[in-house]
Amino acid sequence: MEVYNSDEFDVESKDDQSPVTKADIIANKIISDELSKNYPDIPIISEESMNEDFTIRKRWKTCFIVDPIDGTKEFIKKNGEFTVNIAF
Repeated sequence: MEVYNSDEFDVESKDDQSPVTKADIIANKIISDELSKNYPDIPIISEESMNEDFTIRKRWKTCFIVDPIDGTKEFIKKNGEFTVNIAF
């Protein structure tokens, strides 16, 4: 929210041309660090991280799925229409 409430922030494009902000990266780090600390044996798949290849992931029985800011375009517009998604 610190980034959201700032006067301006940089917006970059990912390989698929979707936007990513400093807030996406910061939120991803906070969420991933806390999940890893509290659930060290459960892998994490995150939109903003390098993930294990599918040949490895398909053998996982459980994992966390993280989208640190779902609705980055709305986040950029500052219209309040975004969420933090964490699924187990």
